[in-house]
Amino acid sequence: MDIANLRKDYTRASLDVVDVDPDPLRQFQRWLAQAIEAQVPEPTAMTLATVDAAGRPSARIVLLKGADEAGFSLFTNYLSRKGQDLSANRAAALLFHWVELERQVRIEGLAEKLPDAESDAYFVQRPLGSRIGAWASPQSESIADRASLERRFDEAAVVHGNQPPRPPHWGGYRLVPDAFEFWQGRSSRLHDRVRYLRDPAAASGWRIDRLAP
Repeated sequence: MDIANLRKDYTRASLDVVDVDPDPLRQFQRWLAQAIEAQVPEPTAMTLATVDAAGRPSARIVLLKGADEAGFSLFTNYLSRKGQDLSANRAAALLFHWVELERQVRIEGLAEKLPDAESDAYFVQRPLGSRIGAWASPQSESIADRASLERRFDEAAVVHGNQPPRPPHWGGYRLVPDAFEFWQGRSSRLHDRVRYLRDPAAASGWRIDRLAP
């Protein structure tokens, strides 16, 4: 298979500085709503990129669970690789890729742990199996096999029953953004890229410019 010659021309839409909202959060919410309306599979799926204490990056897909003026929220095991990375280095980035709309959104900033009350409130909303799984899975650690994981799950189900509390090693992070980039695919790889940088001197708190593709 010649993957070097696999390509697609993007022609769905365009994007310019004059088209976007002065507030990047509102612009993001607009695009997210359009992705949901278009029935894009997993519209809240995003790549979370982190860096460990030695400067080695890693990335994985997680789900967005909140986006407001405070930042972008997700939940995970604090002892997982991403949790350890964020403990060592708060700098992180998010990437949304809505293939069907030929769009990407990149978000960069610093991560912080959510207050326990917010993590508790989200945890009780999760399906019971997911709550038990949070106790059972030593996320990112080596395990012997699938059977050993399932035994841990069964044991946790017995111990915690139908009302498992939130594990102390599990909770939320909020990424507080200082940069956004909205990307719209265009023909001939002349893609539209609009960037927001946090700027206290700007009336909206954000400086907006256009980037070359």
